[in-house]
Formats: sequence, C-alpha cells, structure tokens
Amino acid sequence: MQNPSPIVIGCGPAGLMAAETLARAGYAAHCFDAMPSVGRKFLMAGKSGLNLSHAETLENFLQRYGDARPRLEACIRAFSPDDLRAWAAGLGIATFVGSSGRIFPEGMKAAPLLRAWRARLRQQGVQFHMRHRWQGWQGEQLVFDTPEGERRFRGNAVLLALGGASWSKLGSDGAWAQTLAEKKIPLAPFRPANCGFDVAWSEHFRERCAGLPVKNVSAACPNFPPRRGDFVITLHGVEGSLIYALSAPLRDALERDGNAALTLDLLPDVASERLIAELGRPRGRDSLANHLRRRAGLTGVKAQLLYECLPPETLRDAARLATRVKRLQIPIQRPRPLDEAISTAGGVPFTALNESLMLTRLPGVFCAGEMLDWEAPTGGYLLTACLATGKAAGMGMAGWLRQGTGDR
Repeated sequence: MQNPSPIVIGCGPAGLMAAETLARAGYAAHCFDAMPSVGRKFLMAGKSGLNLSHAETLENFLQRYGDARPRLEACIRAFSPDDLRAWAAGLGIATFVGSSGRIFPEGMKAAPLLRAWRARLRQQGVQFHMRHRWQGWQGEQLVFDTPEGERRFRGNAVLLALGGASWSKLGSDGAWAQTLAEKKIPLAPFRPANCGFDVAWSEHFRERCAGLPVKNVSAACPNFPPRRGDFVITLHGVEGSLIYALSAPLRDALERDGNAALTLDLLPDVASERLIAELGRPRGRDSLANHLRRRAGLTGVKAQLLYECLPPETLRDAARLATRVKRLQIPIQRPRPLDEAISTAGGVPFTALNESLMLTRLPGVFCAGEMLDWEAPTGGYLLTACLATGKAAGMGMAGWLRQGTGDR
C-alpha cells in the first residue's frame, strides 16, 4: 500500500485544475484515471475546434446555468472566462474571440493546450497513474483495478472528478454513482443534456434528408424563447447546435407533459405578411416545389420538411402554408440515449456538499466537474464550469490539509 496525499480521481479538466490548484498551494497530488491518457473527452470535444468559454458579459454568462447558478456563481467568479484566457496564456496558448462570441485557442486544437498543461503539472510534482479504475473504498483505503491487479492507496484528501454518464467509451460512464449510493450519498438521476431527439420521420423523408443541415432557422419550444441557428436531420430525428440549445426545455416538457414539439420558423428574415402575399400569387402551371422556390426561396430540406409535416390541404392553401412556414411544428418523441449526449444533468446534488465542495457525509472527500448536478448549453459554459469547480475543490482540499484533519 502506498500513501499519496492528496489524491485526485479523474484526469479531465476538473481533476487537472484541482491538481494544479493543489500544487500551487504546496501539495503535489497523485492523479488517477481509468483511461490510458488524460483528458480523453476534452480532446474529443476539441476535434472540431476547442471552444474554451464565451466572451459575453459575466451576468449573461452566469444566467446560462439556470437553477444551478446560486451554487456555481462563486466558483465562476473566482475563475471567470477572462481568468481562463489568462490561464491559457500562461501555458503559451493564445486565445481569440470568434464572431459568435465564443473563445477559442489559436489553432483551434485541444492537444497543444493539454500537452502544455500536463507538462507543467509534472514540473509542479503532480504524478499520474493511468489505467487505474477506481472501485470504491475498502475501509480507509481507495481500491483501484489496474492491469497489474488490485492496488490500494490512502490519501489525506480525495477529489472525485469522474465526469457524468455520457461518452462512456472515453471514461464518463457514471459507474461511480453506485459506489456513492452505497455510502448513502443522495444522487439526482442522470438525464441527457445537449442531446439530439427522436422524430418519427417517414421512410421517404429519412432516405432523402438524413444527414442534411437545416440552416438559418429560428426554433422555439415550451417555456423557452426562440433561438437562431442550424441543426441536422438524422436517421432518428434531429441534432446539432440549435437542438442542443433547446434540449433542456424539450426534455423537461417531455417528462412533464408526455409530449413536446419543436417549433421552427423556416424563414426568420421574412415577415409573415410578405410571405402570405408571395405564396398567394397565382401558381399557373408551376408545381408546388417551383412555387415555393420562386416565391419564398424554399428549396431542399426546408421544402421537404413542409411536405413531411403538413397535410395536403395545408400545402394547397397559401395563407395556411405561409403560417406553417413561420410556425412549423415537429413532434419530438424522446431524447437520444444518455451515452450519446454531449453532457448530462444529474449526479451529486449541491445539497450534499459544503461550500468547499466537500461531501458532508464523507469528510475529506470532494467532488467537482460534470459529476455534480448542473447543466449548461454548449458554447464554452460546460468547460468553464468544470475548470471553475475543479479550482474551487482544489482550494477546499488545500484548506482541509492545512487544518491537519485530513484522515477520514
């Protein structure tokens, strides 16, 4: 048995930030992860361009966390988007603000930042133990399954930064929930966040449109204001950035009411009155497809959505058709499976933690990152909160160690 102190379990952004915070406080952590290398989900999320944070005002930024804002606000104010940019600059990674307000590293890739971060952590004395899958406790000892067999460790302070319950192939499988439940830690059930949804497309529509993007539309759903953006038609339904932005209210409506609909404005830049006038012009010998193209600029997948969702009598009535172009309802069946979601809600509720993110039932054991019960849209909010809670937990652990009461 070895006795590293402190211990960080989970080498994603939250765990690595906690380890760095501890190192700056004079405590070199031992970091454990079930995967062969650190930051696997972080690297995957950055494959198409690593979105670090968002440059909107801090007040607007904090509103993105909904009901979790009261507990996350202090963490994020202590590690704000501006602080994140300064931190990245300290790693030699310059950042820029894109036209959408999102913050990216120059080069757009996650790998250079992660390499520089891990190198600095090693210089600070942090030690990494990969392919160590945490199995829980045996008495006061932490038990890990490794390629060499079972190993046990004991730390004076322990951080659990084990992620949510999506993308299990990258390590976030939510298996830790059973272990904490056995310790009588209350848990909120996992729910998909930033996810796609199933829609009962016809086989004809699926064959013609699966994989096609639907661009420059406005979408709304119950109890949520309209959003502009793009999404993608899939074999199963809909997904993409615009759908992810609406996923929480759509999911909540399905749970509450048993049904929900995505309401689309296919031509958000065209006034209803103008559209009614244009579609009301005589068609002559034009087919409906040509009429939609010539009078409204509706072609491709947008026109196909109208054929898919509207009955023939509505398609033949110019006024009703124009109304539906501006308010096309797509019934949603269910969220896509949990493991496909970009992130998850649920996990350890803040009521189970003190202000330092320590479990009140397990003194000396802290939690951070996506395993906490919060959610936020994509756009840098997820990563920022993971880093911010990692820093807060690291500070809490350092304070615990300074008290000299580290043994559970």
